[in-house]
Amino acid sequence: MLLIDLAGYELAQEEQELLEHPLVSGLILFTRNFHDKAQLQALIKSVRQRVKKPLLITVDQEGGRVQRFREGFTKLPAMQSFLQLDRLQLAQEAGWLMSAEMFALDIDLSFAPVLDLGHCSKAIGDRSFGEDVATMLPVAEAFIDGMREIGMATTGKHFPGHGHVIADSHLETPFDDRPKETIFNHDIQPFKQLIAKGKLSAIMPAHVIYTQCDSQPASGSSYWLKEILRKQLQFNGVIFSDDLGMKGAGFMGNYVERSEKALQAGCDLLLLCNEPDGVVQVLDNLKYQPTSTQKERHLSLMKRKQISWSELTASPRWQQAHQQLATLQDQWLEWKAQNA
Repeated sequence: MLLIDLAGYELAQEEQELLEHPLVSGLILFTRNFHDKAQLQALIKSVRQRVKKPLLITVDQEGGRVQRFREGFTKLPAMQSFLQLDRLQLAQEAGWLMSAEMFALDIDLSFAPVLDLGHCSKAIGDRSFGEDVATMLPVAEAFIDGMREIGMATTGKHFPGHGHVIADSHLETPFDDRPKETIFNHDIQPFKQLIAKGKLSAIMPAHVIYTQCDSQPASGSSYWLKEILRKQLQFNGVIFSDDLGMKGAGFMGNYVERSEKALQAGCDLLLLCNEPDGVVQVLDNLKYQPTSTQKERHLSLMKRKQISWSELTASPRWQQAHQQLATLQDQWLEWKAQNA
């Protein structure tokens, strides 16, 4: 149930042993694991060959400022650009291309899309498609449709909405003091409507405390995950915790306590990044046995399609989308500079 990270360009023996631990389900890759495409492919191949169990290999390859692999990959624009620059038709191509490029590297899942409303949050900013549900939802859904077309599982984040807190949950625990009615009538709507359409394979809750609803961060709140997400919204997919190494998760205690609270609240899979000692503490001290349903949910996120990089980049669709998205990225950077 734990997704961990790696220190560098190659898989160390100690990391292999951690990945083989029965409580470890997969890993998440970062920019520090990427030198070039050949090295990255070699790293992933080494992981697949040396660890003798199905591992979920993941990354944050959203686009914009959250794109872990850049050199040799399509420059993906920030999600805000599709609405702001009136290029809505490119959203589906972006979802398809991003997913296809990850599949070509033997990566199962990119944590996307961001469904937070608004751009004021330091942690979210232009990662958000927009501020208004009616206008952003068709664009987000098009991006999702592109991901689903190639076969990648989709992860809506950060439930029930991270877009209206200024504080960055990477650095502190944010508090959202707005009325419960505002959150349910506004922020939660993208999640609610996409769940109803069966478009989300997974959900990642926020390390935010919604003070008018519950005393715990959503990532460790049975109210948000069991009562609202599972019962009220009827979501049956995977619930990821956001990174439990983030300062925003510190409200829930040490790493073992954070993991226990997230699991008790209803998370299926936990991210714990940039804290190797914390990973060891959790694996040594956490007493947990995943259910058969959780195991099935985990396996449901594995990619089902094999595609080579040469095959992908030779396709006319990739070539056209690659050029269009790179152009949009340049236009977006120009727009931001003019409106800074």
